[in-house]
Amino acid sequence: MVYAIGFIAQILFSSRMVVQWVISEKNKKVLTPRLFWQLSLLASFLLFVYGWLRDDFAIMLGQAITYFIYIRNIQLQGEWTKLPRAFRAFLWVFPVIIIVYGYNNNAYDLRQFFNNENIPIWLLLLGSIAQVIFTFRFVYQWIYSEKKKTSSLPFGFWLLSLIGASLILTYAIFRKDPVLFAGHSLGMIVYLRNLFILKNEEHDVVEK
Repeated sequence: MVYAIGFIAQILFSSRMVVQWVISEKNKKVLTPRLFWQLSLLASFLLFVYGWLRDDFAIMLGQAITYFIYIRNIQLQGEWTKLPRAFRAFLWVFPVIIIVYGYNNNAYDLRQFFNNENIPIWLLLLGSIAQVIFTFRFVYQWIYSEKKKTSSLPFGFWLLSLIGASLILTYAIFRKDPVLFAGHSLGMIVYLRNLFILKNEEHDVVEK
């Protein structure tokens, strides 16, 4: 059941990219459909629960950062207030409650992240850097969207996605992790295609 929750979350993360890709291909420009952020928030919630059930604070921390960015993008699209107020309140406080609960019950030990005998320090650093870059893409997207006052996925978002995914794929190969490899292999195709679409958009604007 625990692994099922994790795989469902990963499937939803992949689905959001496929949805965004198909809609962008259809319109010949990079678009950010509301379903992209709704699937992102649902997947992040499930992966957060997965990290909680697995006592993996690293997963929970990573999702906590992007989780609230997903909410903010839903707000920028004007969809947040359409959700029931009680449900919105629950989504806001759930990650905070779980993290505080875990710390108060000594469920998480940060030292364990750096004492895994199965992962050499250079590989641990590679994986950590990859995750930071991959997570920072949404921080970049959030700052960009706040400046523009609209939810969008700019060129820098896709470039950081491509760099982060490439590093994570390298990490997955060394770690022999089929879940990471399969998930990010599909993502690489979507990231590259969106970069090409954006380049074509810029070229069309220049010609006009």
